[in-house]
Amino acid sequence: MMVTFENLDAVKQAVGREVCVTDWLTITQERIDLFARATGDFQWIHVDARRAAAESPYGRTIAHGFLTLSLLGKFFEDYLTAALPFCNLGLNYGLNKVRFTQPVPVDSRIRARFSLAEAHEVTGGLQIALAVTVEIDGVDKPACIAVSVLRRYLERTSN
Repeated sequence: MMVTFENLDAVKQAVGREVCVTDWLTITQERIDLFARATGDFQWIHVDARRAAAESPYGRTIAHGFLTLSLLGKFFEDYLTAALPFCNLGLNYGLNKVRFTQPVPVDSRIRARFSLAEAHEVTGGLQIALAVTVEIDGVDKPACIAVSVLRRYLERTSN
């Protein structure tokens, strides 16, 4: 499910509505290990499958909470590029709230649901706040809830 907008006014009119449910993404051990290498966070609960199987309350490795959060960038680009065809550049502006409410075990599938919480014009484009819920396939409690603030800038036309 994805809403596509024709212009800034259409975006503003969608405030309060769910605007996207992303495709599922599998969280592999390779992705977890690459994230650990990129960030230097090698805590055993993420990267040591043998130890996690023996000692972790989850019985296997789990994704870093910040890995789950960082995937919002992928989900945003997958969605917002198509949803806002009149914009050609997007920037993360910040986060108003983040909670990691459920661990994501290795080989789980996750997806994100976006509800448009705010939208207003800024110089050269718009600023939106998306209330995001990251779901785990088959689990009632979400992995992450966040309010992410983004800026999307209008496509410039040459004269």
